[in-house]
Amino acid sequence: MTCFHSRRALTALTLLVLPWLGAPAVADAPQAVIRSQQVRALPGQLDEVLVVNDNNPELITGEGILVSTFRQPPGLDLALNGRFDLFSHHVFAGKDDEETSTLWLAVLAQPIGDAAVTLELLGGSTSLSQATRKGQTAAPFLPLPALMSESGTPIAAGPGSRVAGDILRGESAPELPESWRIAPGSASALVVLPIPVAGLDPLLNGRNLQMRLQSSGPVHLATVAAYGEGERAPTLSRLQNLLASGQQSPKEHSPTPRGSKGNIIYSRVSGVQIGSTWTATLTDPGSTDLALSGKPVSWPISSLEKGDLQTGQVQTAELKVFDDGTAWAAHGNYGVEYDLTLPLKNRGATPRTVALALESPDKNGSNSKQLRFGGGNSSPVMFRGPIEVRGLDDAQGQAQGRRRFHLVLRRGQQGPELGRVTLAPGERRQVRIRLVYPADATPPQVLTLLPVKQSSTALNSRP
Repeated sequence: MTCFHSRRALTALTLLVLPWLGAPAVADAPQAVIRSQQVRALPGQLDEVLVVNDNNPELITGEGILVSTFRQPPGLDLALNGRFDLFSHHVFAGKDDEETSTLWLAVLAQPIGDAAVTLELLGGSTSLSQATRKGQTAAPFLPLPALMSESGTPIAAGPGSRVAGDILRGESAPELPESWRIAPGSASALVVLPIPVAGLDPLLNGRNLQMRLQSSGPVHLATVAAYGEGERAPTLSRLQNLLASGQQSPKEHSPTPRGSKGNIIYSRVSGVQIGSTWTATLTDPGSTDLALSGKPVSWPISSLEKGDLQTGQVQTAELKVFDDGTAWAAHGNYGVEYDLTLPLKNRGATPRTVALALESPDKNGSNSKQLRFGGGNSSPVMFRGPIEVRGLDDAQGQAQGRRRFHLVLRRGQQGPELGRVTLAPGERRQVRIRLVYPADATPPQVLTLLPVKQSSTALNSRP
């Protein structure tokens, strides 16, 4: 639950969120479905890449430093060198009694030492929720079906969905340069990006920014929120002065202390996490492959404290350093890429078919031996974003190349199927799944293999 500093901000966010959830004209009340199955801990682990995670506050209500790794307070005094990332996600509801205000999100960097540093953008993108001027990259929260196959034109609903898709496709927004050369001695601006609200109803806009960076030397990095003059961005000197002043943008709700019993307030992150990509090969215990069995099996995606589906696995990235009063772990793994390989094998004596799905079970009533479903069109959206898959069956039953889908999953929703794989006795097939956990999601989800009864007609028609 976000803590707002003005009634107008609360009203604006409520008005904007309701259409995202796509509430139906008639609420449904589907019966719960309990599916007996295995829920296994996800193999693999996060890498060691540091990520500057800038998400507290989510709703920016004033100028100041958002997160800083500089030495001077409130900086976290951490050097970033070589490979590191930035994840930033914020919304802005305008200034009180002003209809045309714009907040600017600036990323500042400064070399540690006397030598210039080159930063290269290896991947990443940025998007607003809503564009107010021509040329701004944006992805409105349009109502989309549960599953859409991407066939060229990017599909997105919301800035988190758009940026995650850009990263999977290896694309970027034109607002981001390909590289920077940063002179020593003072902070330079990598980007200064607007979050405008002029002309919007309600007065609310959001921006997601993710960058995968390679540095030629150690640097400090900070994100700063500042107002400009009219539609003009704040000057570099003003941004530098804000950074030097130590003034922080007001933070949101404090977290429940780690290890506390009962309900948990996760809060939002303002710090540096350890881990950018989770890489795994999903096999059966003690084996080098994954058998096509007659029972469903699932693996959690983005499991977290008190949201592990009773697998005992918390995938949340730990924080190396973080601001006081903010989350003590990167709950949700927003912006983290999951790169998963399934080395499938049919160990049986007859052909077997499985379906692949990303699902959003209700964590209440789900555990390592069963998943509980039953959400309907009135349930809140829990996942909104893209997924990429290689190795699904084509029309002839052969392995397809890369396919991308956009999913909108509500709480308690099974499936939908991304596709199927049919293997003859002894046949092997490698399936690969990639997704960047989008900012517009609530964890956890599960990746599921479901057995499919195959007809004799389908078997006989296969070459």
